[in-house]
Amino acid sequence: PVYRYARDIIGCLNSHVDGWVDWNMVLDRQGGPNWAKNWCVAPVIADPEQDEVYFTPLYYTLSHFSRFIRPGSVRIGLDLEDESLRATAVENPDGSIAVVLFNPGAEARSLELAHNGQMATVTISAQAIQTIIIPKA
Repeated sequence: PVYRYARDIIGCLNSHVDGWVDWNMVLDRQGGPNWAKNWCVAPVIADPEQDEVYFTPLYYTLSHFSRFIRPGSVRIGLDLEDESLRATAVENPDGSIAVVLFNPGAEARSLELAHNGQMATVTISAQAIQTIIIPKA
């Protein structure tokens, strides 16, 4: 589910959606309540009997978007030469740029990130999601 989650959010953002909502943000340990009985996983699992809350890998995947892509941000173009990677980039209202990278592959990948005449080599681990913040120039 984590890979699909990251791929879907990046794909939606790159297809000009204004936002992305998780319908089942918090569920119980059985994947409910759910009227259709198609139990599923959620970013947050609550166990009221044990008075505990669990943050799943989906939560941390979602946080790459919700923490760094701020309300009012605008998606900007991104040329990604490595087709094995997925990425999206936005300019936030404060002028910073957030680039969210996703590598579903079994090997680490390196890429060149260029902006305003400056370049940096970025390596993303295998099966990882990574966010890069470029401060306002």
